[in-house]
Amino acid sequence: MLQPSGTPNHHARFIRGVFSAWAAMLLAACTTNSPLAQREPSREVRGTWITTTANTALATPADTANTMRRLREIGLNTVYVEVWKNGYTQYPSEVLRRTVGVDRRPALMPQDPSDRPESLKHPGRDLLQEMLIEAHRNGLITVAWFEYGFMAAHKSSNPHLRDMKAEWLSRDIKGSEIAPNGFVWMNPLHPEARQFLLDLVLEAIDHYDLDGIQLDDRIVWPYLTMGYDNYTRKVYAAEHNGAQPPADHTDPAWMRWRAEKVNEYAKLFVQEVRARRPGLLISLSPAVYPWSWENYLLEWPKWSAWTSADRNPAASPAARTTTPRWDEFIPQVYRFAYPAFEKTWLEQQLHMRSLGADRQSDMLAGIRLVGEGRDATWDELRQSIELVRKTGGGGHVHWFSRGVLDVFPEQLKTFYRGWVAHPRFPQSWRRSSVALFREPGSNQGGSNAWSTRDIPRDANRLIGFDGTRWEYVDEGVVETKAAAKLIVFVDSKYREVELIADRRHDMMRARR
Repeated sequence: MLQPSGTPNHHARFIRGVFSAWAAMLLAACTTNSPLAQREPSREVRGTWITTTANTALATPADTANTMRRLREIGLNTVYVEVWKNGYTQYPSEVLRRTVGVDRRPALMPQDPSDRPESLKHPGRDLLQEMLIEAHRNGLITVAWFEYGFMAAHKSSNPHLRDMKAEWLSRDIKGSEIAPNGFVWMNPLHPEARQFLLDLVLEAIDHYDLDGIQLDDRIVWPYLTMGYDNYTRKVYAAEHNGAQPPADHTDPAWMRWRAEKVNEYAKLFVQEVRARRPGLLISLSPAVYPWSWENYLLEWPKWSAWTSADRNPAASPAARTTTPRWDEFIPQVYRFAYPAFEKTWLEQQLHMRSLGADRQSDMLAGIRLVGEGRDATWDELRQSIELVRKTGGGGHVHWFSRGVLDVFPEQLKTFYRGWVAHPRFPQSWRRSSVALFREPGSNQGGSNAWSTRDIPRDANRLIGFDGTRWEYVDEGVVETKAAAKLIVFVDSKYREVELIADRRHDMMRARR
């Protein structure tokens, strides 16, 4: 995640004369005995991002299981699990294999700065399935976090994508493929790069029982200085009577032209995903505005106001009539002190109100707990969550899970006072899994019989624990019907067997 360090002067000029009065009025409401100040949300998003970087939450299948169990116990209801980083998926991907010849991180190829030498001896495991099963066993909403978006690689690494698809990469006016942020980016204008990112996401929602997907602050222009690669120059010239892009990367018309290309793709992306799985939660976690505009040409508050009139007609026939609506926005309000958080959060709300569709309840706060620099204090974290609640935000997401698990687990557990369901899904959407019991002496051709009388009436799948990890027993859905007792035969390699809710069919229907 790109983490801005402060608020630029342009931002201060933009809100002068408007923000101060609005913020004062809102803060007054938050500190009085008004209904707004007293509101305790019965349902809110309580989430965290889970990454393989700088922690051991997912180091082994046992760690993954323990992480998801503890997050539920602490009181969280949502996990954003990293699935796409540094040129490789964290699940077997036919789209990736078709593009670069490997279906995930191969052995000996680093994917993360924290990769240990022993972990590189083996290819990447299917972390998406592993995290998904463990999260759903604990009733957690699971959002696949395509963290890198159009970002292909860190400058110090050379994954297959960077090496084999040089024509996809964005460049600055000197021809360098490394942006000022230290990363190599795919060109968000290149049609093959666009399709590749979309295909990665569509593949994941086709093959996994996901509750949502999220793009980070990398569905943007790679940086204000980028856009001088051959492909972009060609498209620009075709639309400007043969003229080349201005050498001044801050030229307003050149900035607007590039921004509109990102807007165009973002609309198409949402339409295609929504058409494929109407019930899926589609999330965006951008950098704060207007820093996001001044550095990456991203004006996400305006995206919240898109309606059917903003449809991209270039979408596939199945998606052409779909409205490009993002469900939630999680600006990364990463600040080192509460006063700075308060100021920035209120500014984001103002921009959502003035530039967007005033969708305050669809905006969550990305709150920094740990990372570079000092950790947050508990008092700063508590005040930040309370401010979001008091100002009508839809919840909060912690950056990142290490802070939840290792720094503030007891404080958060006490503060949350129990678990609440995600506001966008029914209470029982992801209930905890149901254990089956081994039928003594009953087997059938290498399979053992397992049974339960606690039969959920919705769609379910069988999962089994082989001593190392939980996995789906097969692709089928268990038909529970109205029997008093459910009996199934499962491969004898499994030591434990459970029923877990299956929502793939439900995702084919739009949610309210």
